[in-house]
Amino acid sequence: MATEPQPKTQSGMTWVEGGSFAMGCEVFYKEEAPVHTVEVDGFWVDSKPVTVREFRHFVRDTDYVTVAERKPDPAEYPGIDPRLLVPGSLVFQPTAGPVPLNDFRAWWAFVPGACWRRPEGPGSDVGGRENHPVVHVANEDAAAYAEWVGKQLPSEAEWEYAARGGLDGTTFTWGDEDHGRDDLRANTWQGRFPWENLGAAGYRGTSKVGAFPPNGYGLYDMAGNVWEWTGDFFTPSHPEEAPSPCCVPSNPRVTSDADSYDLQAPDSHIPRKVIKGGSHLCAPEYCLRYRPAARQGQALDSSTGHIGFRCISRVAD
Repeated sequence: MATEPQPKTQSGMTWVEGGSFAMGCEVFYKEEAPVHTVEVDGFWVDSKPVTVREFRHFVRDTDYVTVAERKPDPAEYPGIDPRLLVPGSLVFQPTAGPVPLNDFRAWWAFVPGACWRRPEGPGSDVGGRENHPVVHVANEDAAAYAEWVGKQLPSEAEWEYAARGGLDGTTFTWGDEDHGRDDLRANTWQGRFPWENLGAAGYRGTSKVGAFPPNGYGLYDMAGNVWEWTGDFFTPSHPEEAPSPCCVPSNPRVTSDADSYDLQAPDSHIPRKVIKGGSHLCAPEYCLRYRPAARQGQALDSSTGHIGFRCISRVAD
């Protein structure tokens, strides 16, 4: 007996049919190369990033405390300034004028008390932002939420495949031409980074989920707004192309942290996982990463005001 085809949407999720695609890019940043063919099975994916409202339900139901709300263990951060061993998170603070773009410390600051409830620190709140993506969540927090709702964090390959929306090989989720103020397709930095923020459709920070057009699969905010956690550990580059069609990687997942460490960073002992999609802070002259192929490694314990997540559900899991 023939089975009925699965519906394309259900409970805020969209079905993405499995297939193969060209993963990566060799034009922009070295960690995105080489381009290689990957196959993924079909999966359900959240149509939008997890919102503040949804995350609040999780916290109320479980009494969960995020990483940013916990006091760090001094044993895990030897040599660090004791004043930083307090609950808090990284908050973007625009500069007063132009600055060299080679030192992110000019516009990022660790703010004690900053967390998902208080995105800018003490005195701030999420009033009016209930339908914005939740931010200041570490990978552990995102994974805990996913488990609570019976889902998973996507692999890097699944995330990129979904973000492309059926446009295999294009630069952006909407095609090859970048967007601009007259044709905004995503919440990205408008103006001169990091001091002149003209706002994207009036937003100078995160935007309401769904405020910008969806991609070809009907998925919102797969470019800009907030970076999104995946379940894969970061590697400095993609693996080389498979030697023959019979050996195309299927559902690849990076489960080893061996190559994920940033030995040049102060937190070099902390493994990193992949974040995807760029954010409202991405500007072409500094961070042209609001593209499906773009990827960065983020320390597992890190939380910031521009990283969130969405979940998937694998039929086989």
